[in-house]
Amino acid sequence: MSGGALRVAVLCGGTSAERDVSIVSGAQVVGALRRLGHEVRVVDTAHGLLDDEAERRLLDTKVAVAPPETGAMARVPSTAGGLAATFPRDCDVVFLALHGGTGEDGTLQALLDLAGLPYTGTGHLGSGVAMDKDLSKRLMRAAGVPTPDWAMHPADEAQIAHLGWPLVVKPNRQGSTIGLSVVREAAGLRPAIERVLALDTEVMLERFVPGRELTVGVLDGHALAVGEIVLPADGVFDYEDKYQGVVREMFPADLPPEVAEQARSLALRAHAALKLGDYSRADFRLDAQGRLWCLELNTLPGMTATSLMPQSAAAMGMAFPALCERLCRLALRRCGSGGQDVGSRVAG
Repeated sequence: MSGGALRVAVLCGGTSAERDVSIVSGAQVVGALRRLGHEVRVVDTAHGLLDDEAERRLLDTKVAVAPPETGAMARVPSTAGGLAATFPRDCDVVFLALHGGTGEDGTLQALLDLAGLPYTGTGHLGSGVAMDKDLSKRLMRAAGVPTPDWAMHPADEAQIAHLGWPLVVKPNRQGSTIGLSVVREAAGLRPAIERVLALDTEVMLERFVPGRELTVGVLDGHALAVGEIVLPADGVFDYEDKYQGVVREMFPADLPPEVAEQARSLALRAHAALKLGDYSRADFRLDAQGRLWCLELNTLPGMTATSLMPQSAAAMGMAFPALCERLCRLALRRCGSGGQDVGSRVAG
């Protein structure tokens, strides 16, 4: 079936705080792949394989202004462990449209590896490394990729003085800036830490780098176009900004050629240092002195047609449906499958 129509299971939803974002990504991926003639089924890790009516209801979901509360997500069931019952028996490839939690931290990737199912993105090792911001920053720094100074909570007064104010406080293992605060004075530090501890057991304190927010997609070993997120007045690109369309995004960014090339080079270097797979998105700050600082890498970036990764590809001439199909083909190539019936390996 190589080069022909594929049977794709789009995996979305899940039980992380980014569930809504995942569903919106999944809806657009489903539509794009179906327009190309592929056979697509939808699997929600919270509910399993969906029938047509359940699919329609799920994919009508919109991203709320704020992420769901932790208590609400704890009540969402999970069937991710039951792969044989969850996936269509005859799928060729699983398209991961999950964000955050066990969908992005390598847990589900490991289950899919055990089941012998090709899937898009990065394997379980790289996924886990990239989700852990402390570990990924250590690896980036070792590879010569500049990243802002940081300390893990609890930090002593000397460490906090070194980082300075304002200070970024964020979960060590979350995406979409969920739980992130920019603390401008000591009195706000404890409440910010407590907000993070409601989401994660580890809290990162990071030096705030004022400047321009840049992003670079990486696809199949090549860096894509550099984009810029025009930041709001407070200099923070938060959850509402990301998903409610209240900021302007420019692809390609208006940058000197040498700065754009350096961003692309650093994105590739960081991608390799974290042992990432077929694609990723690197986020940077460009400070007033013209220095680039890598904030983090995302192994499953948002996949709506207007998300940053698809915009990075579109600026290089790759339309959204073509990007979705390319990711499926890369998964099959990485797993050594030309698209034959691999789903039978989980049928029993």
